[in-house]
Amino acid sequence: MEVVYEDNHIIIVNKQSGEIVQGDKTGDRPLSDLVKDYIKEKYNKPGAVFLGVVHRLDRPVSGLVVFARTSKALARLNKMFAEKEDIKKTYWAIVEKEKGARAATATSSDSWVLLEHWLTRNEQQNKAYAHDHEVPGSKKAVLRYRTISRGERYDLFEIELLTGRHHQIRCQLSAIGHTIRGDLKYGAHRSNPDGSISLLARRIEFIHPVSQETIIAEAPLPHDPLWAALAP
Repeated sequence: MEVVYEDNHIIIVNKQSGEIVQGDKTGDRPLSDLVKDYIKEKYNKPGAVFLGVVHRLDRPVSGLVVFARTSKALARLNKMFAEKEDIKKTYWAIVEKEKGARAATATSSDSWVLLEHWLTRNEQQNKAYAHDHEVPGSKKAVLRYRTISRGERYDLFEIELLTGRHHQIRCQLSAIGHTIRGDLKYGAHRSNPDGSISLLARRIEFIHPVSQETIIAEAPLPHDPLWAALAP
């Protein structure tokens, strides 16, 4: 477990692909338990350790996860994340080139593109579906992305979420022909050797819920040659 930032009220951890943030039906030990153990040992905490789960990442996704260490911080962070108030989350994704797209090896920085869909969710499949117009049971999903660098088979995108929907980035990018590398659920041609998908919660910036200072944290890149080759 890698701690990126901590103080008396919050702790930010770099989640590895394959870890679950909190307990689920698999019964696997969640990241939240590992963080509690870390706090208990480091600060010699007697009894149960308080830790609030503020948000989650999909199991095959890696990157930054914010936890609250106090009830005051948890209440305020929950409100911030729910209302997208004073918080900015940036993701990086290695995506398959759109079919027919011309390959380019030179690094480039493209302008931001706004992407809007209406998403429906299939609970049995644990999968979201994108529609170009509102349909019954759908929720509007908005993000913006830009190309950071280009390779022969894959590009590196930077993504900013403007809404928070189930599998939003995975679903919306797949809908425009840029499936995330390794994401078989959304149409990737092959899986990654470690079972991950190449989506990273790269950076988070928000106003501290107690001190009101600006907190900026950044996750390291996964240990993968393609990440190293495409990173600027």
